Amino acid sequence: MKIRTLLLLSVLTISCKKETKTEVETAQITAKDSLKAVKKEEPKTEKADTIVLSTKHKTNKILCDLDGDSLDETVEIFRSTNNQKSGFKITYGNGKKTDYLGFGNDILGQGFDEIDWAGIFEKAPKNEVYFENVNEDGEIIGEEQVAEQDKIKLPNVGIFIHADESCGGGVIYLKNGKYEWIQQE
Repeated sequence: MKIRTLLLLSVLTISCKKETKTEVETAQITAKDSLKAVKKEEPKTEKADTIVLSTKHKTNKILCDLDGDSLDETVEIFRSTNNQKSGFKITYGNGKKTDYLGFGNDILGQGFDEIDWAGIFEKAPKNEVYFENVNEDGEIIGEEQVAEQDKIKLPNVGIFIHADESCGGGVIYLKNGKYEWIQQE
């Protein structure tokens, strides 16, 4: 009787361990496959991640016509719940498009992937003239040192971001449907 009981317990134990292992392996495969599918289809911040409106920034929303269609885009600072990095959610006035900048992805090739550092977040006025005011050596230069062809008159409203109480920032604007960056300090 003891042998039968031990044999039965051994079979059940092996059987339970095998089932548990199979369930864990299946869950891992499913999670990996799910992540791969999301990455192939669209940027991770759109569906694979949840973003919430930033409470860190005093101003976290502006309305401005970035594309010149006379409809205001909504530009908001959000934060990723996965990596805790911030970025812009830009919802177009026509409701047909939403763009995401940041959230752990490099912003316009500028070497930063979030905007927590931005203490100033406001509109850059249409027709305002801007220029890169930092040269290749990292020195701040004045307007008189910039060639006329390097000055940019904003075709529409842009987004001005700047570090609060320090140097550094820039203007994000649309040029021919593509986001561009103008370095300011």
